[in-house]
Amino acid sequence: MSKYAPLAEHLRFLPENEWKTTFSEIERLIGDRLPPVARRHRAWWSNNAANSAMTRAWLGAGFRTERVNMEGEMLVFRKVERGVPEGRDADRHTRKAPHASGARSPVGGLKGTVRVQVDVDLTEATGVHWNAARGRL
Repeated sequence: MSKYAPLAEHLRFLPENEWKTTFSEIERLIGDRLPPVARRHRAWWSNNAANSAMTRAWLGAGFRTERVNMEGEMLVFRKVERGVPEGRDADRHTRKAPHASGARSPVGGLKGTVRVQVDVDLTEATGVHWNAARGRL
């Protein structure tokens, strides 16, 4: 049983769609202290399932975090609508996955991350083909 199972159970049985809470209240619920990183880095509270066991607990219970206030040590857990992607896009829950399977284009995920010089022809042969064309094999 996970250390964070009490949090998941609490969230599953909430009658409301939103739970405003504090870091201390979560600690009382789980019966242990949060890791120090939870108080230092906002990213620890992200909705990325690869982040931590606690993240998987709240996502598994059908909730996501929002309005994390690091200074006040408060946050909101909000029930996730069905069909909302988990992980990185959970913070942008109104955006739907482009395919029914939920798969995303790797090109779309890289949009804006690569810049190509104006005079470069991306279709031009490179590597072995380029060397062969120039007699350098």
